Amino acid sequence: MTVHPAKTSPQTDRLNAARAEALFVSSLSAWADPTEADVEAAIREALLAYGGFHACAAEMAAAYGDHPETAAGRMRWARRVVGNLYPARDSS
Repeated sequence: MTVHPAKTSPQTDRLNAARAEALFVSSLSAWADPTEADVEAAIREALLAYGGFHACAAEMAAAYGDHPETAAGRMRWARRVVGNLYPARDSS
């Protein structure tokens, strides 16, 4: 099956990237099969724990420096989960 990327607005792309960064630094396990409520709670808790999206991004960057062997896989998981939960909307 071929999947074609949807046309998305820059705002949707940035918001989903920020959500993925927050999910990345959350305590939610990438091995879990999280529900929508689990993901939303994990994002919210990470934002509160780290002090917002910019701090989550900084923490994620530190994780890439400290554990590059696991960070890429976790970010792929976070982006996939966020993409499934908040699908891109066609901007055309």
